Parts: sequence; C-alpha cells; structure tokens
Amino acid sequence: MHHLLILAAALAAPSASSVDSAAIDADIGTVVQAEHLPGLALAVVDNGRVVHRHAEGARGDGGRIDEDTLFKIASNSKAMTAALLARLVQQGRLHWDDPVQRHLPDFRMHDAWVGQQMQVRDLLIHNSGLGLGAGDLMLWPEPNTFTRTDIIAGLAHLKPVSSFRSGYAYDNLMYVVAGEVAAVAGGKPYDQLMREQVFEPLGMTRCQVGAWSVKRVGNVAQPHARRGGRNEVVNADAAISPDLPSMAAGGIRCSLRDMTRWMQVLLDPALVPGWLDSTQRRTLWTLHMPMPLGERQRRWDNAHFYGYGYGWRVSDMDGQWKVAHTGTLSGMYSSLALLPDRRVGVVMLINGDGEDARTALMQAMLKRFTAPHDARPAMAYLAELKADQVAQAASGHQRPATAAAQPARGDDLPRWQGRYSDPWLGPASLCPGRDGLRFSVDRSPRLQGAVLQLQERWLLRWDTLGDDAQAWLQPGEGPAPTLDLRAIDPDIDFSYDFQDLHFTRTGDCPGSDRPRR
Repeated sequence: MHHLLILAAALAAPSASSVDSAAIDADIGTVVQAEHLPGLALAVVDNGRVVHRHAEGARGDGGRIDEDTLFKIASNSKAMTAALLARLVQQGRLHWDDPVQRHLPDFRMHDAWVGQQMQVRDLLIHNSGLGLGAGDLMLWPEPNTFTRTDIIAGLAHLKPVSSFRSGYAYDNLMYVVAGEVAAVAGGKPYDQLMREQVFEPLGMTRCQVGAWSVKRVGNVAQPHARRGGRNEVVNADAAISPDLPSMAAGGIRCSLRDMTRWMQVLLDPALVPGWLDSTQRRTLWTLHMPMPLGERQRRWDNAHFYGYGYGWRVSDMDGQWKVAHTGTLSGMYSSLALLPDRRVGVVMLINGDGEDARTALMQAMLKRFTAPHDARPAMAYLAELKADQVAQAASGHQRPATAAAQPARGDDLPRWQGRYSDPWLGPASLCPGRDGLRFSVDRSPRLQGAVLQLQERWLLRWDTLGDDAQAWLQPGEGPAPTLDLRAIDPDIDFSYDFQDLHFTRTGDCPGSDRPRR
C-alpha cells in the first residue's frame, strides 16, 4: 500500500477526451513509490479542459500537499518573464530588437561589441557566447549577498567560449538582465509588474514573486533530499521568502491550480481576451535558437527538430508540435509541456529528488496523446533511464573516489594562504581555521569548506553542500599566488561553474604574521 496520502480527482471531461484517470493515478503511484518522492502534484488539460488533477504527499512542514500548495517552479519562471516582456512589447513600451543598453546603459559584456549589439530578444534564447551556466555561482547556492546590480556588473568579467549568436548554451544570468529590462521599460519593479501583467489578469491567485511572508501565505512545499534512506527537508524557508536576484530566471512559486490556469490561458487565448495578441504568442513559441537533438529524444519522441523560443523549448513529438520547459532547484523539480494544436497540457511539481520521475512521468503522460498505440507505463521509461545511468557508470564516466582524503593542516600551502579576489565572484580566503585549512567565499556563505589532501591534489569539501559539489583546489605556480577551482564530478550541475573562476592573491589572512615562502 502506498504510504503517502493521495488526493486525486479526475474532473468531468469532454467526451472527446480519452484520458484514463485510473491509469494515470497508477502510473504516478508506482513512480512516486519507486523514486521515494516526498510529494507530487500533477494536472492534465485536454481540449482546453482540466481532465485530471492529482496531489499527494508531505509538504515538509507537517502538512499535506493539495492543489493550492506552493512549489518552486524554478526555470519555468523563464516563460513567465518572457510573457511579461511580450506584454510590454504589445503595449509599445519595448521592442524585441531594442539594444539592451537602451534600457540598461551600464550593461556590458566581456567583448564590448557584444554588449553594444545584444538585443532584448537575445537575453531569452541562450546565444550570448558564454559557457553553460556561466556566472551561476552569483545566483546559487542560496542565500548569498549578490544583488542584481552585482550580477549585471559581473557579466563584463565572464569570458565567452564561443562567438555571439553562433550557438546555444543555457544561461540564467541573461534572464536576470531581462527582468531588469522589464522593470525599466515598465517603470516598476519586476515583481510588481509580474503580478500586474501576468498573475492578476490570468487569475493565478496563489503565485508568489518578490519578497513575501511564508507564514501569512501558508501551504508551502519545502524542498527535500534523500539521506540515509529517508527524505529530509533541506534549505527550509525562513519566515520571509526574499526577493532573490534570480527571480526572473527561476525564483517564482506557484500552485498546481495556478499552473493549470497558466496552461489553459496559453492554450486558449479566448479565456482572457487581449492579454497577448496572436503576434506575441507566435513570437514566444517560435524556434529562435537551434538546440542539439539528443539520441533519447529521437528514440522516445520521434523528434526531428529542437530549439529555444522565448522562455520555451520547441520541438516535435510524434509529428505534433510540442512546447515545454523544466525547472530544477535543489530539492524541487517542475515540468510543463503543451501540445498547442491539440490544446493539451501537462504540468508536474515535485518537492524532492525527482529528475528521473519527472522525465518518465511526463513522457508517459504525453504519449497518451501523441502516440497512444505506443504508450507505455511510466515505469518502463524509468527503467530505461536507470539502464542508461548504469551503462554510463560502467563506461568510467563517474565521480572519482575521495573517501581517502585527509584534512589539510593549518600550515599546509603556506605560499598560497591569504586573501584572494575573483573578478566576478569577489573576495575569498584560504586561511587556517580551528580544524585545519579552510577556503571561503565572502559573499556566498555556503561556499565555505575544508581543504583536504588526496595524494598530490587538494580538495574542497563544502560544509553544507553535497559530495557532488566538491571541487579541486588548484594553486597556481606563477610569480604571484593564484587559485583555480575545478569540479571533481564530470556530471556536476552546470550551475557550479567553478571553471570560470580565477582567484588572485590580495593580502594576508587576518591576524597572520607568518612569512610566506
């Protein structure tokens, strides 16, 4: 018997709908149990009507998940930011081809010409020339003390890895810039504009943006991690959820009911006449930047094209037009997919380690509409994912073992001990602590950890981050001491962009009187 409370309801659907509610609930139940998810909420829209809702599990604060429980939607926020900009374009306050510097004169890129040429549209389609997730350490791990102004200033120090507009590399910082462009063009802070231009006209009454009181709003899911065979709350909310600099890229929270309404309005413009005209809707869902088409996507979706619109990924699935996005933050996963020509949508919100569950369930849900004769249970897709992971591990593409690493002594690396600075992440320290040598970043409290030695190499084990975030500490051998960081895990989350950091020594450790050699 499934141990989580299930609150599932299949609503009255048009006769044309072929949704099998019992089968959907069975799919969800088996995946939730197999992946040990703390909680999940899922809704299906068919022909514009809500035909299935399912909410189950623990919020993490003693309450149970329902249709009004708030989840972090993470990067599904990007589509809402794009919609906000589209509203401003429709109102004549902004143009997609406006230079960003017209609205933000201080905006710069490492290459001055790129900064001058970058248009508002470029902020949304991951074509800046920066590497995957460049600068994300100014956003995550949270909390930190970086501001939106700091992030925009930091862009000038991030070196490109390709030429401007030549290819796709997912980037969050440009959406932070996009949010600030919206604020300038709209004459109000981003969070106020989002409420006025998107949430209120669409009736998304529970969505939260900016700073808000967790206690007053209530019914908020907390992120979980799997530890010691059980789910534990991680990074729990404080009394006030702050206005994070990452808000426009991934900081919005919404409920299942809100996200269902979002899907319905996107699929049926007549629900809120005039909110977005046909020109702006078409622009959001046009493929503006090609993306690599993966082997599994070809196999599962029979896909032939894949690319990025404005806040959306656009592709084909079994000959049907698909518009979708996912969202990932520590302990929170979301997924939303639309088949616009069918007026079909599926949204899923999870408050635990749900990457594989999200992928398998979404695939099973969509196949019911795109290729019902080929539809398989979600567990079949989940089994394929697990098999792929086993094969990848067997190929040697895995994290090196670090269990034998020993804490560095306080007098290790004497030449390199001291205060440092990176051009965009700012000040840091490599200094002795009570338990040996430690490394810390001033403006990111969770980037603090012990230095360990593993044979001839030095390792950073962060105090509050998992083993998957460990990094090699690489002292530079030049005339002046420098430090570089490199991820030890080849599959590390791309937001840990350690490879973009280069620390230069600026002074001694506080209270140090030891001569360097």
